[in-house]
Amino acid sequence: MTVSFTLTPEQEQLKAAARGFARDHLRDLAVAVRAEQGPLARALLFRPTFERAVAAGFLKGFIPTPFGGRASSGVDAAIFVEEWAAESPDFVISMAGPLIALMPVYEVGTPQQIERFVAPFLADSGAPLATMAYSEPEGSANFAAEGPGLGVRTTAEPDGDEWVINGRKAWASHLCGWDGDGPDVMTIVCRTPGGISLIVAEREHLAGRIEVEEYYDLPGLKGALTTRVRLRDVRVPRANLLGEEGQGVQLTRNAFFPSGASIGIFAVAAMRQAFDVAYRFALTETRGGPVPIIEYQAVSDVLADAKGRIEAVRLLSWRALDAVMSMHPSGPELALHAKVFGSRTGVDVITELLGIVGVTAYDEEFPIVRHLMDALSYPVIEGSNVGVRRRQLQALLTTPGYDPLAASGMA
Repeated sequence: MTVSFTLTPEQEQLKAAARGFARDHLRDLAVAVRAEQGPLARALLFRPTFERAVAAGFLKGFIPTPFGGRASSGVDAAIFVEEWAAESPDFVISMAGPLIALMPVYEVGTPQQIERFVAPFLADSGAPLATMAYSEPEGSANFAAEGPGLGVRTTAEPDGDEWVINGRKAWASHLCGWDGDGPDVMTIVCRTPGGISLIVAEREHLAGRIEVEEYYDLPGLKGALTTRVRLRDVRVPRANLLGEEGQGVQLTRNAFFPSGASIGIFAVAAMRQAFDVAYRFALTETRGGPVPIIEYQAVSDVLADAKGRIEAVRLLSWRALDAVMSMHPSGPELALHAKVFGSRTGVDVITELLGIVGVTAYDEEFPIVRHLMDALSYPVIEGSNVGVRRRQLQALLTTPGYDPLAASGMA
């Protein structure tokens, strides 16, 4: 197969369409969201634009083509995510729930489960939501631990033809849905008699059974509706179990590989925007000197180093997301590198770019610090680098027969 880094005409069209939608609908929306005070009120501002995006077919871009969507490759998805995340990463997070919540459905779902659970996200109207109810308020880095009070605390008890689910979940976007009655699809990580398992609850099962304990007021990603909720006696058909009881640990870990690779793209979007601000500042500002500050080597060195790292993370993340979505064996390792390296690089690069601007950058009205506030979330969301992702990399490196060249294809 020929390797090419040139976008196809179809990808150029996708980029143009995504950039146009972001410019026309997300740019002003992001300003309005930042101006709103309450986390719930901010999130609800997204809904009309969400509906426009669904009507334009963009939600299908998060669904792989074998399942009826338009995500034909990871590179396509990466282009789309970068263009939107450059204007409003929190909006993308709100829409991207299917990227995680439906991965176990694709992996082990029956034909009937796939048809039913994917259908809401192939619609051309409305604002359907999906979420992966994984994290719990007490922490989930050790969710697979066994023993009293350890690991997953949310339980699913069999009762006739139903599961009865009780527990608390946190951090996943739109756990409560738009109106407090839940999303269209919630993939719940829970403990059944047979071990940690995944059970899909649909909106009809969740309505009236969700108690919102807190709306988190985030320093970045302001419009992402992030809550802590309690599930009370949520009754779900036994047929909504994904795979087998006890299969949930591996299914959960696999589900977070696409989102991990995507975090690299989110970091690229934040760096891209911060670079643009710093670069324009350096081209025009003299700060009292005789020439624009880009004429000084210290400033141009920071910009050159930043640009190189942006390009490196972009290419790594393209490769990672493409490998994950095509289910290539290299996908897990590349996704982990995109998440860890990409998120850490995003924080470092934007911090250095702030130094070019100087103290002016510390003013919230100056358009750069908000990109740092968004970037600070990327090392800790979608599986924190320290508690989850680096431990997964350690497990890979200590696997008997691990080949350092395999992920690159150079083995």
